[in-house]
Amino acid sequence: MKKVIILNASPRKNWNTAKLLQEAQKGAESAGATTEFINLYDLKFTGCRSCLACKRKGAQLNKCYWPDDLSPLIEKILQAQAVIIGTPIYMGGPTAHFHALYERLGFCVLSYATRQSTLDRHVNVGLIYTMNAPKPYYEGNMRAALEPMENGYKHLLRGQVEMYASCDTLQVTDYSKYDMDMFNPAHKAQVHQTQFPLDLQNAFELGKKLAN
Repeated sequence: MKKVIILNASPRKNWNTAKLLQEAQKGAESAGATTEFINLYDLKFTGCRSCLACKRKGAQLNKCYWPDDLSPLIEKILQAQAVIIGTPIYMGGPTAHFHALYERLGFCVLSYATRQSTLDRHVNVGLIYTMNAPKPYYEGNMRAALEPMENGYKHLLRGQVEMYASCDTLQVTDYSKYDMDMFNPAHKAQVHQTQFPLDLQNAFELGKKLAN
């Protein structure tokens, strides 16, 4: 049976990124896949420790040997039909946990002999980004900066890569409680009311497509 792993790389378990991922999960399940939803911030792990165990002669391919919570998750990902990863954009890029996963996953399937992936199967990848930036700023300034991540996953996991960006998101329910004067609460509420439901629908379709 098809298995899809859903990974929330946001520290917030019930906000924009998580809600989009939950819709992607429903989409994958509608296509007949079994799913597993994991909050990365619940796990104990770091980025690559450069132990080089995965590069030793005779080492099992496509395996991260570092003894923490991420190594068994990597094994699940590499056996899945697809993995869908959601992350907010912090300081112009994905979260630290998103980057740590990418490092660990990448190094254990990247051959230092051929520069190619050692994976003998295809894993589809969905990347869902959420951000405060409005859509025009994303398209003009951020889209190209995120493409290397998409190309990297395509090279490493050898599957189809789909990306979706949810822009101009609502950060909090009550802006009056925070020093956030650079944002217009009425505008944020309006975008959340009109655009975010469309983002949820698109996330559903992304999950369905990758499961197929």
